[in-house]
Formats: sequence, C-alpha cells, structure tokens
Amino acid sequence: MKNVKLEPGFSGLRNMDVPALVRQYGKNQFIAAREHGFIRMVWEIVKEPMFLMLLLACLLYFILGEVKEGLLMLAAMVFVGAISIFQGVKSSKALAALKQFTQPKVTVIRDEKEQTIFSEDLVPGDILLLEEGNSIPADCTIVHANDLSINESIITGESQPVDKSAAEGHNLLFQGTTINSGSCYAIVTAIGNSTVLGKLGKSITAISTSGTLLQNQIAQFVKIMAAIGFITFALIWLVNYLHSGSIIQSLLLGLTIAMAVIPEEIPVAFSSFMALGAFHMSKLGIITRQPLTIENLGAVSVICLDKTGTITENRMEVNSIYDFEKDITEIITPESAIKSDKVLRYARLASEQAAFDAMEKAIIAAYERVPREQAEKEEMIREYPLSGVPPMMTHVYRMNGHLIVAGKGAPERILAVCKMSPAATGKVNAVISSMAAKGLRLLGICSATFTGKDFPELQQNFNWQFEGLLALYDPPKQGIKKEFDQWYAAGIKVKLITGDNKETAMHIAKQVGMQLNGAAITGEQLMTMTSAEIGKIAGEVVVFARMFPEAKLKIIEALKENGETVAMMGDGVNDGPALKSANIGIAMGGRGTEIAREASDLILTDDRLEKVTEAIKQGRKIYYNLKKAVRYIISIHIPIILTASLPLLLGWRFPNIFTPIHVIFLELIMGPTCSIFFEKEPVESSIMIQPPRKESQSIFTAKELLISLIQGFVIAFGILSLYYGFMQSGYTIEYVRTVIFLTLVISNVFLTFVNRSFQENIFTTFRFKNNLVPFVLSASLIFLAGIAFIPFIQRAFQLTRISARDFILCTGVSLIITGWFEVYKTLVKKK
Repeated sequence: MKNVKLEPGFSGLRNMDVPALVRQYGKNQFIAAREHGFIRMVWEIVKEPMFLMLLLACLLYFILGEVKEGLLMLAAMVFVGAISIFQGVKSSKALAALKQFTQPKVTVIRDEKEQTIFSEDLVPGDILLLEEGNSIPADCTIVHANDLSINESIITGESQPVDKSAAEGHNLLFQGTTINSGSCYAIVTAIGNSTVLGKLGKSITAISTSGTLLQNQIAQFVKIMAAIGFITFALIWLVNYLHSGSIIQSLLLGLTIAMAVIPEEIPVAFSSFMALGAFHMSKLGIITRQPLTIENLGAVSVICLDKTGTITENRMEVNSIYDFEKDITEIITPESAIKSDKVLRYARLASEQAAFDAMEKAIIAAYERVPREQAEKEEMIREYPLSGVPPMMTHVYRMNGHLIVAGKGAPERILAVCKMSPAATGKVNAVISSMAAKGLRLLGICSATFTGKDFPELQQNFNWQFEGLLALYDPPKQGIKKEFDQWYAAGIKVKLITGDNKETAMHIAKQVGMQLNGAAITGEQLMTMTSAEIGKIAGEVVVFARMFPEAKLKIIEALKENGETVAMMGDGVNDGPALKSANIGIAMGGRGTEIAREASDLILTDDRLEKVTEAIKQGRKIYYNLKKAVRYIISIHIPIILTASLPLLLGWRFPNIFTPIHVIFLELIMGPTCSIFFEKEPVESSIMIQPPRKESQSIFTAKELLISLIQGFVIAFGILSLYYGFMQSGYTIEYVRTVIFLTLVISNVFLTFVNRSFQENIFTTFRFKNNLVPFVLSASLIFLAGIAFIPFIQRAFQLTRISARDFILCTGVSLIITGWFEVYKTLVKKK
C-alpha cells in the first residue's frame, strides 16, 4: 500500500489546518453525557454512611449546646471530605493517565507524508492507512483498496466479513468495525458522536466498571458490618437511654459505636489500590485496560501463548527451499545465490504486494536476491484471501497475455488441493517431518494455469500443481527460558497454542524449556472431541498445534471450566477471540494487531516476555498489600468497638470513655494509613514462589482471618485491662480516657509496622523500602506530642496530662499487645 500513488487532492490535510478543524468538529471521542466530576465526587462522599453519621453527630452537639465539640466535628467532616476528595482525584488522575496509555494510534497522511497520531486527534478530511487487524477509528470513504474485507458485526450483527472496494456502494467504512483482510486508504467523513456507531450510542473506548468477585466480597463485608453497626447503635442507644433518660445524649453515644463498627476505609482502599496500581504498572510498560484486571493477575494459574511474535522474535528468514520438480533441498545462507527461483517466485506471487506479515516480508526479501534479466510485468486481477482449515491464499495474475495462478499455505492443505499420488505425498511428508523437526516453519507452494472466463468460486478448485516447500526460521526470544522457570516456580502452568504443525511446535517448546507432557494435539483433533474430552486434554496437554481461532477458543473455555484463571498471550487477528475469552488477555503492544490489543486486558508496550512476569508479580503485590490493609483495618477496629461498648454493657463506672470526636480521629489515622502506606509496600521476596490463589476463594482463609481477629482481641484485652485498672484506682475519667486514647494511637502505629508482612519479622521488614515510613512515624510522634503536651488539643479531646511513668506504661503495653505477633512469626518461620 505504501507504493500506491494517490490521486491529486488526496495528499492529506496540512498540519496547519488541523487546529481549525478540531475547533469545528471537536475530538474523535464518544461522549455519553456531560459529567460534573467534582460535584459528583462530593455527592459520593456526602451519601457515605460515615459522613452522614458525622453530620448527625455534629447536629446533636449543637442541639446539646456543646458548640466547641460541634465545631470540632465540623472540622472533622471537612477533613474527612478533603481526604476522600484527595484520594478520588488521585485515583481519577491515574485512570485518566491509564486511558491515555491505552488510546489507539493510527497512521494518517498529512503534509503529503505518513504520520502516526492518537485516534482521538483525527478530523474529517484526514486520510487513513488501514491494514489487516486494524479497528476502524472513524467513519470513512475508501479511496484505494487492496483485497479488502471488513467485519461489521458491531454495526450489523452479521458475523461474516463484507468485501469492500473504492467502487460506489461498497466504499463506506464505519467506526468500530475491523479489517478482516487486505488494506486501504480511506478519507475520514465523521468522528465521535457523529459516526454511525456514535449515533447508536455505543462507546468502544469506555472502561468497564462491572463488579468483580473481590469487589463484591468487599461490598458484602461492608454491608454486613454496616448492619451490625446499625444493630449495635440501636442497642447502645437503648441501654444509654434506660440509664440516663436523655434521648439526644444516648443517640450521640450510639453513633460513637456505629462509627467504630463501619469499616468505610476498605472500599476506599480497594479502589485506590486498583487505580494507583494500574497507573504504576503503566509506567513499567504494562498497560491495564481496566484497573480491576489487577485482581485477576494475582490468581493466574495458566498462561497460554501463541508462538510467533510471542515466544519467538517474529523476525522470519527463509532457511531452505525444497524444489519438488528437482527433488532437491537448497539451504539459504546470507552469502549464497538462490537457485530454487521457481518455487520462490510462486511464493512471492502468492504474497501481498505490500506485505506486513513477517513471513511474507521474509519471502520478498529472499526473492529480491534472485538475479533477473528484467522485471516481470504482472497484473493481479483476482485475490482469494487467506481462508480454510488449515488456511491457504491465492493470487491470479495476467502476464504476457495469459493467466498465472499462485497459491501458498499450510503444507497439508496445499498437498490436499494438489491431489498428488500417495507415493508423491509420502515423499513430501518425509521432507516436511525432517524440516519441522528442526523447528522450521513451513509453507506449501503451488501453481496453476487458467484459460476460462469465470474463475472458480473456491480457490481449491483450480487445477493445482505442487511446486515445493518454503522453510522459514523464527528464532526464540532471548531469555525466555528464564521467564518460564519463574512461572513454573510460581505454580503457573504454561501451554503453547500455535498455528504451526506438531513437529515445529514441539521443537520450539523443547528449545525454550517448556515442561512437556506427551505429544501435541492439533486443532482438527480437538474439534472432534466432546466437551469432557476437551476439558481433560486442556488440563494435561502442553502443546497445541495447527490451532485456528475456534479451536483456541475451545481450549481457553475448557481451562476456565476446569477452574483455572487463564492468561492468553497473542498478537494476531486469529488470537482475538481467545484473548477476549481469557480471564486476562495479554497483547503485544509493539508488533500486535489492533484487534489483538482491543480484545486484550493487558498490553505490553515493548513485547518483552519478562513484562508478563513483572505484571504477575505486581498483581500479586497489589493483592497481598490490599489484604494487609484490610487485615489491619479488621484488627484495629476490634479494640475500638470493644472499648466503646463493653464497659457500658458490663456496667463499669465510666461506661462511655469515647465520644464521636475520639472515634473519628482514630478513623482519620487509620484511613490514610491503610490506603496510602500499605499501597506503597514493596514486593516480598517470597511472592513468586507461592502457588496462585484460586480466583473463587475468599479474600481471606480461615487461618488468616483468625490471626487478624486474635490480633484485634489481644489489643482490646490490653487496652481494657488498662481501662479497668486505672478506673478502679480512682483516676478521673479524663485521665483514664487519655491513657486509653494514647494506648490506642500507639498500638495503631505499632500494628501498621507489624502487619507489613505476615511471614517475615520486623528485622526483615525494617529493610523494606517504603518512602512513607518517615512520614508515618513523624506524623504519629507529632500527634502524640500534641495530645501529651498541648493544652488546647487536650481540652478539645477532653484529655489531660499524664505522668511520664504512665506514658511509658502506655507505650510498653502497646508494644506487648502488638509485638507478640513478631515472636509468633519468628517461631513459625523457624518451624
């Protein structure tokens, strides 16, 4: 296509004219509705249960005439809102950056030369260069086409490709459709909401926000805790009312308990971890099309790979040529003169004029080395696109007054259409086996002559003659065995799903260090099996050869039915259905087709396989750090709940030690700690030698939840012991409150560092690099100093100064009730 000479007037827009067109037509974006981002964000905060409880507590303080406390609660509301907005803006910016990373690029002609731009920068009048595998980014009219067929199912619902050309009535292309075969130049006629797709109200770029399993689990947990909070609120209100007779005061104390019970930090932590995690991964060259993909990354148990361009360089070279007529095999070297020019000539004629496929580029490069007295004058008059199982393609040329037909494709397909004798077929198959066993990729080459007027409807119906074989070599990527070893160590199974024949596929699999289990299975064999048989084969077999899109899809579906979390890697048009079906579709961002990228969940910007290892590592890190945050929240909520409720239910002398002010400031410490501190935690060294988690399993095992509950109850026991001891010793309620509040704050800090790892002790985690460690320690010390020494803060929190001895006691008790877990981790690790 790059050699096509366009008509005058089709030389493209001038760059200087584009800004005016953008002002006139806008960006090439689908806009569903105008969203008031900030107002919506504020509304989401206001309707949260915690904010509503703060608002009610604030009103109750003013009704009771406690203006100072009311103003303090008002300040707390502003602070809570500011933190929520900060987190929301941070997540929104991460998502916006992520969308920018995932935005497709297109090739246009501007100022009479090809340029690559973002698809949203297209304007009417732009001339696009579109090729097989591209998604059409705007409504267009074809200027010039070469064997073009389009999948218009997104518009029409019809799955069969439609032939297109520059002829009137066949020259319209629509946004969102995809190029099934061929290539073209097309001029943009409509963009954004003005396209046919836009008028149908369909967005092809919107990031999905449907709830995942983990998201639903967290939402369910928060709902359960909210229900418990409401029941506890009603109970505490009733008990207080029966003791005091004051409805408003009792409501205030009931709200204290409700605030302590509802873990509103968890959904905030979840959304922050996913959005920020996706953004951090994008800076590593791993683009997640939606942040919630990260949830599945930590659960990947099977990785399925296409061969070409995925585990090989996709850098084809013609290695050898088998000439059937002469019955010789010629080895091609960079220095040698190519003698098997007849086979190579038909291979070139059966290739696209402007090749973009790696094999066809290799064929053209080899053919250009063949010495010729003068260039042949051939005119292609008919093209049969790549089709069939296994596939072949055919080109028909008019040359020197007669017609020549050239075909190429999978060797078994070419042998079948040539209808050779069993002896001749056996001889060729022996050559095929010999070449394939060396890891070479093979193409069968055939030719035919045609003298009639009406071409056959099907390409196999020509009178074919077998010419020979072309063997191409695509070397494996460097370092791929190292990546496979890491996947196996992480408990991840690896499967090769390729269009190559069995011998080639098995050779490459051995060469790159795959753990093989028996022979390869072909796509044709697979399609004859029952669902149960496919499920068994999918679980046991490692190499799948001669696979076509439907067969690849069956393997992916079978693995999912077996309970596996499947990642599929691919770069071609035929990988699209499998990429879409997999739990995580991974596309090559450099050499991959746009269809592959659009169907995928993850895009590797530089096609390096080690990025997949890094993606899995980051996915596991984010998931485990989220678990740390949630377990921390559960552990620290228990002592707050029990300290606020048990004394009242047990009839202690100081039944209500905390007010809403104390609870909300404890929440303000916990919220940022879990959302920011734990998200910054580095990858633990053992993370890639643990087996993948089951996608369906709960966020916690029974043992994990039990440990977090024990942590919370031990902290509660220590605090309540101090509570009871100081109360019984005749101290004032302000003094007891100060002791308990300080102990909780110090315990919170210690628990944050203890829960940095549930396997490694603090002597190991101390070496973990987290830039927020100094900030958390400094902020905690400043807050503790304010409580201990600044009278204004003490009065605001209804606290008082305590002795140095008691401050040391608070610190010592905090260390014991949190630090026991460090001893436990050390003993378990030794055992």
